[in-house]
Amino acid sequence: MIREADLVSALKLDIIVPSATGELPINEANICRPGLQLTGYWDFFAFERPQLFGKVEMAYLDTLDEATLGARLNTFFSFALPCVIVCRGHSIPPIMMELAKKRSIPVYRTSEITVKLEMDIINYLRDALAPTITMHGVLVDVYGVGLLLTGKSGVGKSESALELVKRGHRLVADDVVEIKKVNETRLSGTAPEAIRHLMEIRGIGLIDIYTMYGVASVIRSKSIDLVVHMELWQEGSSYERLGMSTQTKEILGVKVPYLLLPIHPGRNIAIVLEVAARNLRLKQMGFSAADVLLSRQEKLAGKE
Repeated sequence: MIREADLVSALKLDIIVPSATGELPINEANICRPGLQLTGYWDFFAFERPQLFGKVEMAYLDTLDEATLGARLNTFFSFALPCVIVCRGHSIPPIMMELAKKRSIPVYRTSEITVKLEMDIINYLRDALAPTITMHGVLVDVYGVGLLLTGKSGVGKSESALELVKRGHRLVADDVVEIKKVNETRLSGTAPEAIRHLMEIRGIGLIDIYTMYGVASVIRSKSIDLVVHMELWQEGSSYERLGMSTQTKEILGVKVPYLLLPIHPGRNIAIVLEVAARNLRLKQMGFSAADVLLSRQEKLAGKE
């Protein structure tokens, strides 16, 4: 369900016929322009989508005689339509208003051109209907790379993020990260409204990063490009030394590059995280230090 108030506010729509429940049964990020249906062709009618009436649709309705117009619209409104949106500020035929009220189908109007509104509503629905979860962690933007820091409470996630902010990077969320699946290969993270820009530092309490470090220290949302799991150094555990293999973590069905980062006293985690972000960018551009090492070894072996 999509809240009517949210849709109207986001797209700047005028309510002509309101929703009876305040919610709209929309479950996919797409629209339908019912041109063919208005001519009487009802096969493959995507009635479950928002119905968009632009200049072409309204001009065609003006060509119909009263009896034909009533019959076509009566059939149109017999479907369980989530809503009807009329663009370009067009006048709405009285019969359309009457049938919409009778069938309790919301009708909205906007002065926006049809193509622009079509893009806006698809983008809005794609974001509003995206699968979402919340995770315990910290999300920071480091050199344009979204690092999701995870690990047990007290391992140093917030302190590391604070050091990164001091070094000129940006905080997205601390403690709780809301993660949305934007598409099949991309995740986006943000902070819940209640704790946005706030960070908890044990021994001090809550601090406001925006107020303390300025507008350049925070960002509202960021793609999640790398998951860094922080854990206290465990003797005997096996940690990556060369970076020969690429590990991933699956979140909402999307595989994200993953690093296990051991923590021990004296290690500058902020610098290590900066290096991890830079190294990911290099790998995405096709450069791997591990491949360079292998190439050198092969050359040396060939000389023997």
